[in-house]
Amino acid sequence: MEKKYRRETLCVQEGWTPKKGEPRVLPIYQSTTFKYDNSEQMARLFDLEDSGYFYTRLQNPTNDAVAAKIAALEGGVAGMLTSSGQAANFYAVFNICESGDHFVCSTAIYGGTYNLFSVTMKKLGIDMTFIDQNASEEEIQKAFRPNTKCLFGETISNPGCEVLDIEKFARIAHRNGVPLIVDNTFATPINCRPFEWGADIVTHSTTKYMDGHATAVGGAIVDSGNFDWDAHADKFPGLTTPDASYHGLTYSKSFGKMAYITKATAQMMRDLGSIQAPMNAFLLNLGLETLHLRVKRHCENAQRIAEWLSQNDKVAWVNYSGLPDNPYHALAQKYLPNGSCGVIAFGLKGSREEAIRFMDNLKLICIVTHVADARSCVLHPASHTHRQLSDEQLREAGVAPDLIRLSVGIENVEDLIADIEQALG
Repeated sequence: MEKKYRRETLCVQEGWTPKKGEPRVLPIYQSTTFKYDNSEQMARLFDLEDSGYFYTRLQNPTNDAVAAKIAALEGGVAGMLTSSGQAANFYAVFNICESGDHFVCSTAIYGGTYNLFSVTMKKLGIDMTFIDQNASEEEIQKAFRPNTKCLFGETISNPGCEVLDIEKFARIAHRNGVPLIVDNTFATPINCRPFEWGADIVTHSTTKYMDGHATAVGGAIVDSGNFDWDAHADKFPGLTTPDASYHGLTYSKSFGKMAYITKATAQMMRDLGSIQAPMNAFLLNLGLETLHLRVKRHCENAQRIAEWLSQNDKVAWVNYSGLPDNPYHALAQKYLPNGSCGVIAFGLKGSREEAIRFMDNLKLICIVTHVADARSCVLHPASHTHRQLSDEQLREAGVAPDLIRLSVGIENVEDLIADIEQALG
């Protein structure tokens, strides 16, 4: 029986197992193409009859090793790397939705994903309905239609820091015969594995904690292998009926639990090509090797700073699920008992200009678009990432107009508190 290693060991060792004389560190296979001895070998690869490498847009050994590590960390059967978290979320939904279909999504999601779903995917003929993730099951159920193909949410929302009730969402999705897709970027599989609570597919912006150093943009999709596509064959013809572009191959019949990721790779990536560069995958792997160490420090620092902010008379409110009086504390204790993440949402007393003045006064903590890496940074979403949304849309997305997103890094926490204190004046 194969030994199941714990997450810390998987971070360091999974994905690449060198043979005698091979490099201990995962190599960068910086090649677009791979050689074969005869035409028949290549033909079998193009027909998905053999596994192997022939073109990096579809598969690459470096990328596959890193995808396998992320899949193992999440407890899934297979994974796929993409060029960004946006591409991962797009592929995750588009792999099972087509023109005329519909899906349901929490409003408490990243602004870029909000636009992707509400604007761009509608141009492709795919409709969606936003719902309040804190609403009752009965209320959320009203959003489902006969052509609904999935339910989507974020474990911890960016930037509002709301915690998703994964089990509730899984019940609703499965009652309607559709998979639950969860973006697990902020929690990472170190603090939460959504598959253990009923989710079916997980996505990541690997640009964030997984990379950890703000060096490489990337994304990932992981499939649990648990959703039975054939049991709902009428809803998912792309997976359960012959694919004319592969000589009538049916993914669910030919690949079983690997059907979803195989289709995403062989069809989505083949046609849309949002691949992660092997060099970026290599850098991502270096980040993954210390993920378990960094996430713990991020959470410790954020907890201290959230407590400090909640006691400061210039702060109007703090949303961090590690605080006992937080409305998401009970959900966090259930799904994130070891800590949520290093991101804190808070607001200052006074006007929007007060928030901008505070950020401009920071010296150690930088104003950047990025979030969730080793260096502490700050952003005012209403002025930056979400500036295209009205105040009403901001509130619908769980983003208060005065919200400041503080991403706490792994520096010395006393230095960070001192910087915040001087900036508040």
